[in-house]
Amino acid sequence: MLSFFKKINFYKLKIKSYSLNKGMTYVELIVVLSIFSVMTSIVLFDYNKFEEKIDIKILANDIALKIIEAQKSSVSGKLPPVAQQASISDEWKPSYGLYVDSSLTNNKKLVYFSDLLPQNSAYDPSVCSGAGECLDSVTITKGNYISRIDSYIGSTLNQQITRPLSITFKRPGSNAVFAITNPDSSISILNGFDYVQITITSVSGVNSYIKIYNSGRVQIN
Repeated sequence: MLSFFKKINFYKLKIKSYSLNKGMTYVELIVVLSIFSVMTSIVLFDYNKFEEKIDIKILANDIALKIIEAQKSSVSGKLPPVAQQASISDEWKPSYGLYVDSSLTNNKKLVYFSDLLPQNSAYDPSVCSGAGECLDSVTITKGNYISRIDSYIGSTLNQQITRPLSITFKRPGSNAVFAITNPDSSISILNGFDYVQITITSVSGVNSYIKIYNSGRVQIN
């Protein structure tokens, strides 16, 4: 009799062990994989969006630093490279700036320049690293671009600037001068506003903003 009960207990343990160790059914496996796929897609989507925001902020920061570099070079009295010194005289006042454009053909290009004689507070197109005004040309990558350039009075939009804009600084002051290049190549100095805002946009529409005040202060939003 005792042997009989031992056999029963043995089979119970064997059945229990089999129940605990059996694998997942196909339905359970499909459900788990589906949940995992959805979670992975959400994580990757959020990561790509996060990475895009970081990239656009870095780009805005780089542009702002280039504007500040122009301001510092002007205030410190820095001379242009030797190749450009033939285009200045003793009356030349150190002047540097950044040239930007929101048009479809040029909205991925920035030009860092020195304002040579005659000093008109604007960039006169030239071959970079040559005898002209261009010191450095930067191409915006990763599908990012300059989507808008606007002037503001306080928080109110003053006007959208649709022509190439030069942001220039001239010794001894640290204030910014804003000049647009007209279709006939003439230059118009802009005034009557508090600051200019450059909007940088990514492929999916993420924006970052650079504000340049008349006083020369630069702010990134």
